[in-house]
Amino acid sequence: QVELEETGGGLVRAGGSLQLACEVSGWTMGDVALGWFRQVSGKEREFVASVGWSAGDLYISGSVRGRFTVSRDNGRNTAYLHMNNLNVEDTGVYYCVAGRYMSVLAEAYDYWGQGSRVTVSS
Repeated sequence: QVELEETGGGLVRAGGSLQLACEVSGWTMGDVALGWFRQVSGKEREFVASVGWSAGDLYISGSVRGRFTVSRDNGRNTAYLHMNNLNVEDTGVYYCVAGRYMSVLAEAYDYWGQGSRVTVSS
């Protein structure tokens, strides 16, 4: 059984930083791509970032590029979303995802985490 355990998130002031971690367990379908989507108030769910088995294979959404980065530690089966210079518009629920390949499409991912709330205060 595949499980995604998300940690991190919380409350931060605008301009601050947070890190989300996503640990995958039970994956038996070869290399796994990990990533994040977010649901912010009043907007559709959107892709944030994805990282392949090789840490060099990564893609960051243009809406957060330059502020967010993504990395992974295959030894720990964990990916990290590093969020810097956060603003109020980044407030929302961030969902870790796992799939067989990297994609910006939500339907490409087979498994979703429970979500981590990120709140940025002004």
